[in-house]
Amino acid sequence: MSTLVMCCCLVFASAPLQGPSPDTLNALPQQVPTSSAASDTLVFHDPMGIVVTALRTAIPLRVNPAATTVLDRRTLDVMPRAIAVDEAVRMVPGVKVDNQADGERVHMSIRGQGILSERGLRGIKVLQDGLPLNDPTGFAPDLYDVDWSNVQRMEILRGPGASLYGGGATAGVLNIITTPAGSEAGGLTGSLRSGSNGFWKAAARAGGGSGNLGYHISLSRTEGDGYRVHTAFNATNLYAKGEWRVTERLHLTPILAWTQFFNQNAEGLNLTWMAEDRKQANPDATVFNEYQRTHRVTAGIVGSLETSPATWMDFNAYVRRTEYKEPVPSSVQHRSFVGPGATLQISHQTETGFVGHTLGAGTDLQWQTIDESRHPNLGDAREGPELLSDETIDQSGTGLFLFDRLEFNEKWGGMVNLRYDRITNRLEDHLQTGGMSLSGKADFDQLTLRLGLSYSPSETVGFFANWGQGFLPPATEELANNPAAQGGFNQGLEAATSWGEELGVRGLLGQEFLYDLTAFHLETEGDFDRYRIPSRPLETFYRNGGNSRRFGVEVHENWHLLDALWLEAAYTWSHFVYQESTSFYGDIKGNRLPNSPDHQLMTDLSWDVSPHLSLGVGTDSYGKWFVDASNTVPVDGYTLLNARMAWTFPAGGREWEFSVQGRNLTGTRYVAFTEPDPDGNSYQPGPEQEIFAGLRVVTP
Repeated sequence: MSTLVMCCCLVFASAPLQGPSPDTLNALPQQVPTSSAASDTLVFHDPMGIVVTALRTAIPLRVNPAATTVLDRRTLDVMPRAIAVDEAVRMVPGVKVDNQADGERVHMSIRGQGILSERGLRGIKVLQDGLPLNDPTGFAPDLYDVDWSNVQRMEILRGPGASLYGGGATAGVLNIITTPAGSEAGGLTGSLRSGSNGFWKAAARAGGGSGNLGYHISLSRTEGDGYRVHTAFNATNLYAKGEWRVTERLHLTPILAWTQFFNQNAEGLNLTWMAEDRKQANPDATVFNEYQRTHRVTAGIVGSLETSPATWMDFNAYVRRTEYKEPVPSSVQHRSFVGPGATLQISHQTETGFVGHTLGAGTDLQWQTIDESRHPNLGDAREGPELLSDETIDQSGTGLFLFDRLEFNEKWGGMVNLRYDRITNRLEDHLQTGGMSLSGKADFDQLTLRLGLSYSPSETVGFFANWGQGFLPPATEELANNPAAQGGFNQGLEAATSWGEELGVRGLLGQEFLYDLTAFHLETEGDFDRYRIPSRPLETFYRNGGNSRRFGVEVHENWHLLDALWLEAAYTWSHFVYQESTSFYGDIKGNRLPNSPDHQLMTDLSWDVSPHLSLGVGTDSYGKWFVDASNTVPVDGYTLLNARMAWTFPAGGREWEFSVQGRNLTGTRYVAFTEPDPDGNSYQPGPEQEIFAGLRVVTP
């Protein structure tokens, strides 16, 4: 059953701004409540009738002019481990996630944008219950903050989103909505998972409420040894969310989150090392004890205020503090982050002649201060007394946006988005080695536009087209890796800009076949490129490597074969090439972008054998790709076989689920991820056969 719901990867539901109250939405034509807790039967039986809030306003799916995806709890519950985003978005076309150590450290890209970042997410706006996880430059860490067993719903916007959320959304938007406050009022519920490579995860949740107040709290602990030597990880996540209906028109959601995350970094192998022992770590990783340690606290509030039946405000405010430590071969880096932010949006519905308008205007504001220092790594992460850098970075991001959703009639709709962004970075060098100051600044600004058009000749089919611009400024990680000195900014970086269009159709044939087809084209100027320098061979630096051109096709289908049998498939064809580009490898015009397979195909067959027993089998297939921009070294494609079984049973007045899942059951040896490293240490082998078992409370 979960796969049919997942097939509604036709929609992108609530972004950070929720719009008017459900009562107001019910009074509007062709609209239904947009709450993440909306009835599952609506999703299941009438997917084309869902109202989504893509582009910061409520739009019925059939006239939504964008390639979008929604996943709900029934899909997320079948994740084998529930620890990383690659499990959640497996069946979303156009998305590629590289799990670098079989843990929680990931690298994610949409349509190849951000593909060359060393870690984390670039060009993808990440929101958790309306609060951004990106910093002002658009960089998001490896989603350490997310406890995936607590996620209720997730939405993915594929394609240019810079006119919606700024440079951090040039590739798309990932919106994560956790379990609603006030739910699970039956007391404490939880789950336990365990399996291969020393993995286990325990999670507990509790919620309740009274009158106009509600709350929900989740706590999880994860540990694992990882597939390779020196890839152990552990994480603790505490997340508390409230709901206060101050009046019928004013709703507030306070949020408090605490995250502790640690993972060892085995680094990549070369082909010789990989042939000797796929599980070994790069010698530098163990000699210098490379790892990442993060402690983070976030406090915020999200709210909505209906000022009239046709006008409403959405707002949020938050502050985040992070302590971060990372030993690498050249140094041991310490960073302290403090980052407040806020959003305000005002929306209004009106008519001019025969055209209906939903108008919106607002601002996104972010600040961040980073205190950073580095000491030499003497080995085993032991720090030498010498200071290599001592600096403070002050950053800000200001975005001003306007939009107009147009309703020409029941069949035709349109959307116009306009946004201006300004990002500032100021660095103060406290060390000033040799009397030379590395203090400096790096500012970026851009105006972006997006136009969309939709046509829905019936309630079961919708066509859409849009054109949009992208804007990807250098992120903190890219700026702070300075090839000219230890400390200071890389002053040679500029923002990458892009533009492109997409055409799509989505629909429902009978009650058995859901489909979603999108074709896109994207032109990028000043694409980022990674490189090394002889004097610091173990560090990664970035530059604007040239221009690129991307074409792609994304297909998703879900076929209800029998009453209890569903077949789901997600296919992506990608053709990403450099245009008029030069790099470390010379002229690379016409070469493919690294780590970008031409083909991705995911399948899933689900069978509900009985009301208490379900079975599933699926495959993950990737075509070959190239290690670096020279395109001289290819990596073979591969196919993995996965299977699962879930059995529900009553016990102690509750319903429980016992599940067993297997990944890569045939034990295929494959390369999960490659980095375009000139020294050849590019390969991250993927895990062989893994088995996981879990027990969870299905209903309180």
